[in-house]
Amino acid sequence: MPAALIQHPFMSQQALAECNVEAMVDAMLAFELALAEVQEARGAVPEGASARMRDSLGTHAFDLDAIASGIASGGNAAIPFVKQGRAALPEELKRCWHQGATSQDVVDSALMLLLKPRLEALDALLLRCRSAALCLMQSHDETAMVGRTLMQQALPITFGVKVAHWAIGLEQARRRLAGVTLPVQFGGAVGVHSGLEGPGRDDLGLDFMDALAERLGLMAPVLPWHTDRQPIHALATALDAVAGAAEKLALDVALLTQTEVGEVAEPTAPGMGESSSMPHKRNPVRCALIRGAARQVHGHTTVLLNAAAQPLERGLGEWHAEWAPLVDSALLLEGALEQAAVLLEGLEVHPEAMQRNLAATGGGIMAEPVSRLLAPVVGQDAAKRISAEAAETARLTGRPYAEVLAGHEEVRGRVERADLERASDPTLYLGSSRAQVQRAIAWLEGR
Repeated sequence: MPAALIQHPFMSQQALAECNVEAMVDAMLAFELALAEVQEARGAVPEGASARMRDSLGTHAFDLDAIASGIASGGNAAIPFVKQGRAALPEELKRCWHQGATSQDVVDSALMLLLKPRLEALDALLLRCRSAALCLMQSHDETAMVGRTLMQQALPITFGVKVAHWAIGLEQARRRLAGVTLPVQFGGAVGVHSGLEGPGRDDLGLDFMDALAERLGLMAPVLPWHTDRQPIHALATALDAVAGAAEKLALDVALLTQTEVGEVAEPTAPGMGESSSMPHKRNPVRCALIRGAARQVHGHTTVLLNAAAQPLERGLGEWHAEWAPLVDSALLLEGALEQAAVLLEGLEVHPEAMQRNLAATGGGIMAEPVSRLLAPVVGQDAAKRISAEAAETARLTGRPYAEVLAGHEEVRGRVERADLERASDPTLYLGSSRAQVQRAIAWLEGR
């Protein structure tokens, strides 16, 4: 697959550089060496064995191509990796290598180690997004714009409250992701630490598991999770929640950048958004990259959720199907958030276009508050009819809505012109927009 052209551009380039084949092998090696150290500390392997293993394998050049080709016969990367590691050790250390572990222990724990720095990077990017959003909210808490429902003009809101909703979505997802734990996996062949029980110590395997988690900086699970895929389910859905929040931001921004709307624009950069055939275009490419990545994350999440129920003590294909979607989701999401952070930090806001669009109906979007003003004078049904008729006349003639209303035969002389102008002024009909921005800021800042 030409991944460099059709997949990698949606991912974080830093993450791709750090999350590669070498990193996976390093993570598997970290698991095995930590296991030996834990077992040595408890007398299960000879003293000094773990240090000698580290000396032998710390700089050993594993044959990555052979590991990759070995997956076809063994079904996972751990089997050829363990064989190579054992072959590289002195004879007296071979029995200490991979003692009490199984291939799933190695792969699952290595994936958790591989993903740990990615989650830290995602959190940092989400904090950047939060900081940038707070600046926009504070700058535009009174910037009136059209609120749109079903893609049509509805009633006024502020741009600050729109950004607040983006920020709240991203921060809710950030906090959810921050609460996800990455557990070590160590259970042996069938998840009950077979062969590790000692005299009066049937909990020795659990002791090893807990100590291994501490040494690797992972969470100690209640029990080994060979076919209890709740950790994967929790991680996948948390990643997908972030993807959904980022996609919402990108979709809204893309719609607001349309030529006929023009209320915001993506940050400029050399060559960014250019067309291959139309020199005048400034396409919302960052939004496209965010949405493209998010859509792929959604698809990967479906695969991971469908693999949640796994048979007996080892998945038959379900476990194997998890690996690529899980890692790809993290890399895609990191790429999307890199774009989202830049987007929010450099977003161009055009209040004058917002004012222009507020006036596009001649003030007709204010028909609802005008109807409320007229109802006590002309009755409910007539008020709705008059406000609608005047809105359409204002749209067709380009006259101010208040002027058309004031001249309506059923309104003339019965309602003050100043009252009509106030009722049709969108900046005076913003509801709780300002209060929502302040409430959102307090929540985002933890107050």
